Amino acid sequence: MSEERKKFRRESAESRQEALILATLELVAEQGVRGATVRGIAERANVTGGLIRHYFSSKEDLIVAAYEHHMNTMTDQTFALATGTEVGAQTRLAAFVTASLTPPVVDPRAIALWASFLNKVQHDPQMKATHERTYAYFRDQLEELIAASLNEVDRPAPPARLRQLAIACNAVIDGLWLEGGALPDAFEQGELVEIGLQSVSAILDLDLTQESKPK
Repeated sequence: MSEERKKFRRESAESRQEALILATLELVAEQGVRGATVRGIAERANVTGGLIRHYFSSKEDLIVAAYEHHMNTMTDQTFALATGTEVGAQTRLAAFVTASLTPPVVDPRAIALWASFLNKVQHDPQMKATHERTYAYFRDQLEELIAASLNEVDRPAPPARLRQLAIACNAVIDGLWLEGGALPDAFEQGELVEIGLQSVSAILDLDLTQESKPK
């Protein structure tokens, strides 16, 4: 079999798996985890139930894969604007805060998914392990941004302190993200970002509000 043929089949399998995961996320957002039945997922993805069992050993495995996909996608969206090397570290950190508190990261559907998955995270060991893994993926990237920002002003911090700062900053941003997604009409345009930048600046003793302004 040619390499092109192998590649085509691999990409086809990956695209089918992603279609099943996206269909699962749509149903979980609309009807909760219990409402996302195998039949409903198959109908939404326009496939047979047998195809689901071909890629996932159970509905539970598909739910876990959908949760991990959702969490990692949000992380990647958040950090996409903070990965450029042509600007300073504090500017990248300000871009991260801004992305964390604006659409598409702040979104009622994302809140619905988070709320639907939360109970399962608390009671399902596999979901809990996935949550811990995706949280670490996010926190590690935030730690790197914070470390680079502090190094930029000649204030390096030891690993234990960087971890604490990342946890604190993440907690503030998570709270604002939750409020913004649950009550999208309760805040003025840019208000969440402004609060987020001020709060993270206070935690780190930096001025990210200046870094967020156009040069």
